[in-house]
Amino acid sequence: MSIWILFLILLGLAITGYIIGRQRAWQLTTGANGIIHSRPGHHGMYVAIWVFVPATLIAILSVALVPVFATMSVVSAMPDHMRDLSEGAFSLLLTDIRNLAGGNATSKEASADVVALAQHLVAYRENAKIILSVVVLAIAGAGFAFAFKGIHPDLRARNRVELAIKIFLIVCSVIAIITTLGIILSLVFESFLFFFKVSIFEFLFGLHWSPQTALRADQAGASGSFGSIPLFVGTLLITFIAMCVAVPVGLLSAIYLSDYASDRIRGVVKPILEILAGIPTVVYGFFAALTMAPLIRNTGEALGLDVASESALAAGVVMGVMIIPFVSSLSDDVINSVPQSLREAAFGLGATKSECLKQVVLPAALPGIFAAVLLAISRAIGETMIVVMAAGLGANLTLNPLEQVTTVTVQIVSLLTGDQEFDSAKTLSAFALGLMLFIATLTMNIVALRVVRKYREKYD
Repeated sequence: MSIWILFLILLGLAITGYIIGRQRAWQLTTGANGIIHSRPGHHGMYVAIWVFVPATLIAILSVALVPVFATMSVVSAMPDHMRDLSEGAFSLLLTDIRNLAGGNATSKEASADVVALAQHLVAYRENAKIILSVVVLAIAGAGFAFAFKGIHPDLRARNRVELAIKIFLIVCSVIAIITTLGIILSLVFESFLFFFKVSIFEFLFGLHWSPQTALRADQAGASGSFGSIPLFVGTLLITFIAMCVAVPVGLLSAIYLSDYASDRIRGVVKPILEILAGIPTVVYGFFAALTMAPLIRNTGEALGLDVASESALAAGVVMGVMIIPFVSSLSDDVINSVPQSLREAAFGLGATKSECLKQVVLPAALPGIFAAVLLAISRAIGETMIVVMAAGLGANLTLNPLEQVTTVTVQIVSLLTGDQEFDSAKTLSAFALGLMLFIATLTMNIVALRVVRKYREKYD
């Protein structure tokens, strides 16, 4: 039985347990005193939890452990000459056995022993599925019997259901925290391996980026250059151009929609503006590469300027257009959050709408707007696709928006594309770049959250 079919069966049994448990609780309300501690729905949830949760946990644990035991069973069934292979050859042999058992291609023509081991693996998996299904359904049945038998008027079903939900929420929070710590630790660990190979001062202050190291010392380019300054300069240049487009347009749009537009116009314009946020970034990349970049190049040539076919200006402008709804939506929410009493007080003193906006509303909303801009900057720094298609891959240390540049995220993608060895400085440099980018965006987000907190404490 497939694990998904088993899951659907457990879900159906849980629903059935809920209905039966609730019905049993309703029957208790018609008894001698007709008083029960919890509502019938809580009794139904109590039964459903005992049916679903233990069986599901056993199923998840079994799915994780069955491949391990299957591999151990295959190894124990191997002939002696297969066990004496080198580590690499033995790993390839296990991969071929798994591929053959799954109906996939193998690295070479399978021998009779490999075919026999693959058949052994298939039989083991089928037996494991049968045993797993029987065990899981038996646990679900035992859970139903235990919960149903325990239903009585004094059962604190609501407390137990709420405790189960609380535990589930805690587990989800712990998983999120562990995942975050795992990401950070993986970046830090790989970055330390990189800094053992390359000086941290060269990485942070070097002016040339050329990570194309050679496989042998006598090859050209055997010593790569890992100065990250050109990458961060290119990132900041494109981000600055994007903010020059997104912040004025987004902020002015938010001001118009919040204070000047009628409800009818706002109901039409705001959804249309936010459609930009739903467009995939690859579409923006196509627009930047096929429309904006040629337009900027042709315009520059008409003015006698030397414009690269892939320029920071093209990528920055299109990225700014992409971020407009981000700035507009957050700024609009912040402006609308300013208490109406401040506006009424300004109008009562004889201020016009424009004076009220400039001297009262915007100063009151400034912390929130600042936080929105910082979050938009973090969004722009992490963008990759537009830069790949419109700004190029060359690490060029320049502040000229008409020249080709690249960003940190683009280099991370290019360094980790294809088959790579994770013990070379070239590949490990991607983790160092990721760590620096993580620190930069985390700092911006912390500043933005602190500003938002200050704003809420002052104006809520």
